[in-house]
Amino acid sequence: MKYMGMPMGMWVLFAGSFQKQLTAVFGYDADAAQAITKKAKPKYKAIIADLPEFEKADRFKMNIVNCAMLGAFILSMPQRPAVDCLTDYYAKAMMTAPMQWFCRKSGKSKFTAKDIAAMKATAALKAADRNPYSWNMEFYEYPDGSGYEGRFTKCGICVLMKELGLYDLTPALCRLDYTMSEAGGVTNFVRQYTLASGGPYCDCGYKKKG
Repeated sequence: MKYMGMPMGMWVLFAGSFQKQLTAVFGYDADAAQAITKKAKPKYKAIIADLPEFEKADRFKMNIVNCAMLGAFILSMPQRPAVDCLTDYYAKAMMTAPMQWFCRKSGKSKFTAKDIAAMKATAALKAADRNPYSWNMEFYEYPDGSGYEGRFTKCGICVLMKELGLYDLTPALCRLDYTMSEAGGVTNFVRQYTLASGGPYCDCGYKKKG
């Protein structure tokens, strides 16, 4: 995957937040946080360079890019973080004001015909059959009309985190689904299993609020 484009843009958008939260969550002083960030950037670029390009119709490229960034920061920290602290760190680093705006904007189109058509198209694509760093998903609408579920049988984040030697920390990324759903303001996120915790699949359920 080329660094120029989305990966570079994501670094520009989020690196400052990732650095700031090193102090807020982990207690690193400003100099240490800056040093970690400086070390993380070439690691991030190297991880990106080893990833294949995603198909144009694949909606999950941003997910793997975010994973690469978090992985680069973890590998640049002097101490390996605990998964609970990392969960807090990742949520706070990702949920910048622009990201919260993006979640609210996405929430406005949730459950529309266009949204459901896009989910069905993603399920039909089965991108992970050709790219191990992508996702395969099945789509289920709840029969009572209360929402829908994306059920993932292959997960690119799981693959990349294993390669980086960070698989035990993967649940920190899974938890962001709840945070983003809450920020969107229109759904209650429900989940029973994740692949990272040994489940048969990852279920991402979105139920209409009210």
